[in-house]
Amino acid sequence: MARRLIIGTDWKEGNRITLLPDSRRFVPALLEAIDTAQESIWLEQYLVESGRVTQRFFEALIRAARRGVEVRVLLDSFGATGLGQHERTRLSAAGVALCHYNPFMMRRLRRNLVRTHRKLVLIDRRVIYTGGYCLTDDYLGDWFDLMVRAEGPVVADAIKLFADLWESPRVRGDKARLVRRAAPQSQAGSMPARLVQNEGHRSPTIRRSLHRQIVGATRRVWLYTPYFLPSRQLRRLIKEASARGVDVRLLVAGKGHDHPSVRTAGQRHYGQLLDSGIKIYEYQPRFTHAKFCIVDDWVTVGSCNFDHWSLHWNLEANLEVDSPTYCADLVELFESHSEESRPILAQAWQQRPRTQRLRERAAALISAWLAGLR
Repeated sequence: MARRLIIGTDWKEGNRITLLPDSRRFVPALLEAIDTAQESIWLEQYLVESGRVTQRFFEALIRAARRGVEVRVLLDSFGATGLGQHERTRLSAAGVALCHYNPFMMRRLRRNLVRTHRKLVLIDRRVIYTGGYCLTDDYLGDWFDLMVRAEGPVVADAIKLFADLWESPRVRGDKARLVRRAAPQSQAGSMPARLVQNEGHRSPTIRRSLHRQIVGATRRVWLYTPYFLPSRQLRRLIKEASARGVDVRLLVAGKGHDHPSVRTAGQRHYGQLLDSGIKIYEYQPRFTHAKFCIVDDWVTVGSCNFDHWSLHWNLEANLEVDSPTYCADLVELFESHSEESRPILAQAWQQRPRTQRLRERAAALISAWLAGLR
């Protein structure tokens, strides 16, 4: 373990972190955790749409509330526009405290761009789940994603994060009950970890931490993200890492992308990255919504994409872990998905059609304009 990473920070020792790749593993685990909760369930989510997946989760939450468990659900008001009123009414009628973050306001248009993109589930204030998972039927075999389960002192970070937002004036809804912030401090394992957040450009902890790790990288920087719209600074840092001999790889979504224009805008940067010796792969079997970064044995995984929107606008939450054992699981996943991906080769990329170059330029200009709104 690289001790230099945790000195002088808010890292917490004594955690157990478990990787749950693919919805076939984490959906049953999440539902079981909800069904066996004894005290409280706190859920924060960005994208929620009416459908079979949401129905399964809401029914589990309703069962928990009816057996006396404290259930709080905090949804982003924009991300939940696809959720029907019937589902909202059912939650409230069962005793679930339902709140929404940052409802749309005409007189504050720019503030409407700030969304909570975090995905958190806290069970009994003892276990947390986080990752990229959303409540949408797209996950019924079509999307790949991953979640992580954490126990130990790091849970206190998630409790504070959730409670601070729940009590924020930007949250509207059933906030009558006070949030219990006390967190058990029991040791659960041996991994050092911390939960870090981005709060737009006001508190860019995830971005600063990622940049700091890349600057200190000695062996590898492996980025896995569905939406690669890197800032100029991030592009510079990974190119500099490659120039000093670090193994830099980028694995992005390819087939079945849910936002093709975002993919095209990111491709605008492929040429300069390939020229710097960076390896690029586009995942093919299905759309991948997972996001994590490996720097040596340090890992960050959670809701944050490596794009302007996540790094400069959204509220995000990532779990950072400094453990060779845990890192090995994500290395194995990265290498496995790389084998199922289309490698982007420099010579072939230089010969792509002019129409593709024009699409990249147009998409990149729109992306840059949106990033400049802040």
